[in-house]
Amino acid sequence: MAETHPHYPHLFEPLDLGFTTLQNRILMGSMHTGLEEERNGFKKLASYYRERADGEVGLIVTGGVAPNRAGWVFPFSSRLASKAQVSKHRIVTDLVHETGTKICLQILHSGRYGYHPFCVAPSAIRAPINRFRPKALSEKGVRSTIDDFARCAELSQSAGYDGVEIMGSEGYLINQFIVEKTNRRSDRWGGDFAHRSRFPTEIVEAVRKRVGDDFIIIFRLSMLDLVKGGSSWDEVVTLAKAIQKAGATIINSGIGWHEARIPTIATMVPRATFTWVTALLKKEVDLPLVATNRINMPDEAERVLAEGCSDMVSMARPFLADPHWVRKTRVGKKQEINTCIGCNQACLDHIFSKKTASCLVNPRACRELEAPLAVAEVSKSIGVVGGGPAGLACSCAAAERGHRVTLFEKASEIGGQFLLAANIPGKEEFTETLRYFREQLAKLQVEVKLKTEPTVETLAAFDEIVLATGVRPRVLAIEGSDHEKVISYQELISGQKEAGKRVAVIGAGGIGFDAAAYLLHATGSTPDPDQFMAEWGIDRDYRNGGGICAAAELEPLREVFLLQRKATRPGATLGKTTGWIHRSVLKRNRVKFLVGVRYLSIDDHGLKIEQQGETITLEVDTIVVCAGQEAEIALASRLDEAEIGYHLIGGARRAAEVDAKRAIFEAFELADEM
Repeated sequence: MAETHPHYPHLFEPLDLGFTTLQNRILMGSMHTGLEEERNGFKKLASYYRERADGEVGLIVTGGVAPNRAGWVFPFSSRLASKAQVSKHRIVTDLVHETGTKICLQILHSGRYGYHPFCVAPSAIRAPINRFRPKALSEKGVRSTIDDFARCAELSQSAGYDGVEIMGSEGYLINQFIVEKTNRRSDRWGGDFAHRSRFPTEIVEAVRKRVGDDFIIIFRLSMLDLVKGGSSWDEVVTLAKAIQKAGATIINSGIGWHEARIPTIATMVPRATFTWVTALLKKEVDLPLVATNRINMPDEAERVLAEGCSDMVSMARPFLADPHWVRKTRVGKKQEINTCIGCNQACLDHIFSKKTASCLVNPRACRELEAPLAVAEVSKSIGVVGGGPAGLACSCAAAERGHRVTLFEKASEIGGQFLLAANIPGKEEFTETLRYFREQLAKLQVEVKLKTEPTVETLAAFDEIVLATGVRPRVLAIEGSDHEKVISYQELISGQKEAGKRVAVIGAGGIGFDAAAYLLHATGSTPDPDQFMAEWGIDRDYRNGGGICAAAELEPLREVFLLQRKATRPGATLGKTTGWIHRSVLKRNRVKFLVGVRYLSIDDHGLKIEQQGETITLEVDTIVVCAGQEAEIALASRLDEAEIGYHLIGGARRAAEVDAKRAIFEAFELADEM
């Protein structure tokens, strides 16, 4: 009998599936990495999954693999449709199985989301997020597609996978058959719900018949579509019962279609917000259920299970951030977990830009073979100046390699720009990254000197010098820029100065958006799941199809104007997968966007600007300057004068747009080379 974990008894309870047992209740959720399409990518993919398996995750689900060409997410994306492709997958399964962890292949047919001219769907209705119009499947095509799913499952069994996950959510092909808004067919595969739901149930039946009883079939069920005209709750329950009867082993939660205009995984979504819907379904079916979305730390995961919301928890991006999440939790070292902050910058933003995924807080993710962080042949003394993201990452990585590191920070605490970021509503997770770095500095015996600005003479004693001195706000160069109404974004977000009721924010880049978001909320206010759902129009009572309702009317704390010189859309540099969220938040809080602006002067009346040839005075109480940054390189200049060499990383190297992803990556690369 398995020993009960003293702090996480539910999380580490084995799950008996009858024919096989999972060692714990933690599922590594499906996430495409881009390694699947790289040259020799399967060796890299195997190393990537193996490190997570070494980290003791109970069950891994791979990124989506198409069962046929029409199911591609994009041209030549991963597909398993012939015996010739099996051997590549064996590289992955063999390496994972050496650890005792189980692994399932996700079968994903993109349907009308397929970004290619061969895409198909139940009906020829173009997706709002795709320029390609799909071809409607013929009845023969429907039958052939069902057989392709079964064939893909059979091939995955030959490749050594322990099971498959059938992707029936997120608005992909199976979801498109289920919902009337995307299924206008009049044959046996369309019409009433009984006919629209035949496609997923027959897929599960066909797969079970092909693979036999002793093979895991996970069905990813869309429990909350979050689109107008989505499934009703009765339909979700009816389909879940049919999937159970058809032969599924586990039902996984799917939350939101890709075209939904409600955030589901971004950092501003409160933790475990959507587990209530899995808890509702748990009352209706007997199969093990998996809860998902924004579960990133052990206490939340344990609570979800202890409260009976589900039988397992799924996390995808948290295993990019820390492959050893499970083992650290089991041995009582949760403080050492490198927490996923839900930023999407190096994972989903990369994938949607056709780059290989990685992780802002863990640049080794998906680069396990290329960036092993091997122990250095010669241990050096290294002086790192600056305790922001770049300096912290470099100090920890260098110390991990065996170097003797001293970190100098002029402030009274580490963090730099991350200290500011953590004060932005919806970015509270940045405090977790700072907690992780504090733990690592202590564990790796980095000497940290706070409130210290090292001299040239002090630094000259080190074998290597790293300057991660960051940036300072650019001063606004117009008449009246020294007026008492003017404050920098650092002064605002750090709480040094408070803004009035009417505020102009100069600069509509990432920092401008953050400053505007900060101004709209009371300091220290953190939305809970109920507040979040009310503000975004999510119906906990599930009275409407898709689980959506009218969003609550917002009462912003201040009247805010967001201005930029360029005549382009504000926030053009924001993240590919999160920019729309930030723009939506500001619009719903009635922020006024002014573009193509020329700044003229500031006086007691406010900010005078010119727009389209017209002179306007914005009568505001406060002007917040977010007009860019300049590299903080005074120390670099002194080292140059003394002819002492150094390395420059992060904002000090390039201040154009503060970019933690780039800063941490540069820090890691430098530490790996020293």
